[in-house]
Amino acid sequence: MTNNYYTEPFGLNNSAMASFKNYLSLIKFSHTIFALPFALIGFFLASKEYGFEWQTLIYVLLCMLFARSAAMAFNRYIDREIDLDNPRTAQVREIPNGTIKPKSALLFVIFNCLAFLTTTYFINTLCFYLSPIALLVILGYSFTKRFTALCHLVLGLGLSLAPTGAYLAVSAQFSLSPLLFSVAVLFWVAGFDIIYSLQDDKFDSVHQLHSIPVALGRKNALLLSRFLHIITVCSLFYAGQLFETIHMYWVGYVIFILLLLYQHRLVSENNLSKINLAFFTTNGIASIIFGLFVILELLF
Repeated sequence: MTNNYYTEPFGLNNSAMASFKNYLSLIKFSHTIFALPFALIGFFLASKEYGFEWQTLIYVLLCMLFARSAAMAFNRYIDREIDLDNPRTAQVREIPNGTIKPKSALLFVIFNCLAFLTTTYFINTLCFYLSPIALLVILGYSFTKRFTALCHLVLGLGLSLAPTGAYLAVSAQFSLSPLLFSVAVLFWVAGFDIIYSLQDDKFDSVHQLHSIPVALGRKNALLLSRFLHIITVCSLFYAGQLFETIHMYWVGYVIFILLLLYQHRLVSENNLSKINLAFFTTNGIASIIFGLFVILELLF
C-alpha cells in the first residue's frame, strides 16, 4: 500500500520540501554562481602547484555553501523591517511575507556560521584562524548601507574572499595570483551591485539608507560602475600574465569583457526594465564561462 505521506524525492514530505525550498529562496542559492567559479579558480591555481585533493575541494565547496548561506540569511534578518516597507520586496522576501520566521532565520545563520568555522578547522590552521575575519566581513556588510554609500564595495570585498580563501585552503600561504582574482571580484561585484541598487534609489533616499545612486545620482552611479568594471578587466589582464597561458584564458577573458559591455548597454538612468537580465543572467553567465576557461587552462 502506498504511503501518501511521502510524496517528494528523498523521502521528504510536502511540508519539509516546501520549507527546504523556502530556505533556498531566502539565501538566493542560485546566486552562488557569482563567486563559486572564482573560488574554483583559486583552488585549481593552488592545486597546480601543491597538488590536488578531493577532500580539500569538498571542504572548499562546503565553506562556500555555509558562508554564503550565513551571509544572505543574516542580510534578510537584519533588513526584515526595511524589506517590509519596500514595495519591491515586501511580498517576495520570505521574512516580511511570513514564510520564514525571524527567529528561524537567525538560528539558520548561527548554524551556518558554526558549520563554516568547523569546516575551516579541518582544512588548515591558517584558514581556521582567518575564518572569524571572513565572517565579520560577510556578515558586517548587512549593516553598511545604514551609514555609508561604500556598501557596494563591502559586498564586493565579501565575495572577493572566495579565490584567495580557496587558494589558502590548498597552499596555506598567500600568493599574488589569487589576490589579483580577488581584486577583480571585488570591483566586478561592487560595479554590478551599484546597477542593481538603482531600482531602490528613491526608497533608500526617503528612508535615509546609503548607496552610490543615492549619493551620486543615477547617471554618475552608472559611470562609477563602468569605472569599477574597468579595474576588474585590468586585474584579470594582469592575473593572466602571472602564469603560463596558451589561449583558453584569453578566450574566457574576452567573453567576460563582452558580457560586461552588454550588461552596461542593458541599463540606463531612464530605463531600468532590464536590470534583472543585467544583474542575474549576464553576470552569472560571465562568471561561469570565464571560470570554465580558466580552469581548463589550468588543468590542460
